[in-house]
Amino acid sequence: MYQLEEETEADEWEVEALYDLCFAPGREALSSYRLREGVPKVKDLCLVARDEDGTLAAAIRYWPVRVGGREALLLGPVAVHPTRQGEGLAAMLIRESLILARGLGWERVMLVGDAPYYGRFGFAKLEGVEMPPPTNPDRVLGLDLRPGAWLGVAGPVEKALP
Repeated sequence: MYQLEEETEADEWEVEALYDLCFAPGREALSSYRLREGVPKVKDLCLVARDEDGTLAAAIRYWPVRVGGREALLLGPVAVHPTRQGEGLAAMLIRESLILARGLGWERVMLVGDAPYYGRFGFAKLEGVEMPPPTNPDRVLGLDLRPGAWLGVAGPVEKALP
């Protein structure tokens, strides 16, 4: 049994340690990290999953970005501790956070990831949305949180100014 909670400042070091464990060294050199630098997280959507002993098992974060001058959410990173993988924690975090995002009035969300994995949540390749290089355009995926929210939205993905 896992408890989902909003990430707090007290969780910061533990979540960062989980990301360090789950992702390759140099993860912060990726283009998505450049979009996050100096921009506050969307704290209402940053969630942690803890087991009954309070041990961190998984985490997800979101950041605001702009695409062609329009607001969007950038999902990621999402990580599950290696000893907890295969239990559906990432899927639970993604589904719950997307429900929260809709409820908070966000219209669109994007990520850089594997289409076969994220397709089950409704994500599909975004045409005309340009992540900073080096990003494979086939891995730039989006989801409408409001019907048609990505229609006509194209251009470079840029930092949302705080």
